[in-house]
Amino acid sequence: MMIEDKQHRTLLPGSTIGVLGGGQLGRMMALAGSAMGYRFVALDPTPDAPCGQVADQIVAAYNDREAARELARRSDVITYEFENVDADVAAMLMSESYVPQGSELLYTTQHRLREKRAIEAAGVRVAPYSEVRSSEELRAAAEKFGLPCVLKTAMGGYDGKGQWVIRSFDEIEEAYETLSRAGVELVLEQFIKFDKELSVIAARSPQGEIKAFPAAENIHVENILHLSIVPARIAESVQKEAEELAVKIAEGLGVVGLIAVELFLTADGELFVNELAPRPHNSGHYTMEACRTSQFEQHVRAVCNLPLGDTELLTPVVMVNVLGQHVEPLLARMAKHDEAAARLNVAPKVHLYGKKDSVFKRKMGHVNVLAGHVQQALDWIEETTIWKV
Repeated sequence: MMIEDKQHRTLLPGSTIGVLGGGQLGRMMALAGSAMGYRFVALDPTPDAPCGQVADQIVAAYNDREAARELARRSDVITYEFENVDADVAAMLMSESYVPQGSELLYTTQHRLREKRAIEAAGVRVAPYSEVRSSEELRAAAEKFGLPCVLKTAMGGYDGKGQWVIRSFDEIEEAYETLSRAGVELVLEQFIKFDKELSVIAARSPQGEIKAFPAAENIHVENILHLSIVPARIAESVQKEAEELAVKIAEGLGVVGLIAVELFLTADGELFVNELAPRPHNSGHYTMEACRTSQFEQHVRAVCNLPLGDTELLTPVVMVNVLGQHVEPLLARMAKHDEAAARLNVAPKVHLYGKKDSVFKRKMGHVNVLAGHVQQALDWIEETTIWKV
């Protein structure tokens, strides 16, 4: 059922939500939304994709316009679960369906230079950066920023891919030659000597209501997110500022749905935005059990124009990612009584994504470890030895 006025539509339970992308984020979105009474259909090229196991699936490439039109025919509203969806297809769908997130934000966040300029236009600070079009420009920018500095492709790349940390001027030629093969613009960023990496998930509805979740403290291992610790081990004033920055960006960019804002916190308490993701985010998975409303329910509420849910944190939590090499030891542990969990008074909540093969260093799931204090959760993660594999 749909209620419509001149400015926006409200989609009530019983409506069908189309999802561009059928990975784990779509899966968890569908699980949260179907509990509310929504139906889901996903478009993804991988047969039996994670989302396709819990919702209908159209198996087709993301740039297949006929498949996208079929998604539009079967959906009352369309969203996306990752930002590398074809922006032209998203723009086409806007004319043939209802895509409250639009294609403009997708277009902006798919490109690091456009994204940085949009963040600055919203009045928020990013790390100093420079577009580079040649090895000479790269050398000049590196001399200006100092070493180390980070060269990145403007498009594509995740979990550390598509970037090169330049630690010596002898690397300039090789770094430029290697990354320029991608055939897209390159951007050099000044290396921020951060004390902590943080992220905040904010949600905004079409009518302008905005709510932010508590900031997470993130720890990466080999450029892949390993832990999200909530509450973050930071001053309350920094927590408040991080959440205010996320709200400012959501408002300034006219976000509909979720926006994940990744931040660097320096030793002297300064915050710099690293990058954005206009969708549910790995660092927001802790919300599934630890908050009154999960990020996935919140995203559904936002794109359907329902009132946003309460984002209060109910319990300290540490989210730990499960990569391919962790699956077998985790399953073995699940089959037995967990003495460490009982002794430490923690509750590990396991989420596996239904991916066909356990691939080394590929995200296969996560565990939300609920505890009275985050240190208890961290102690459990250490004692299991699962994440030492």
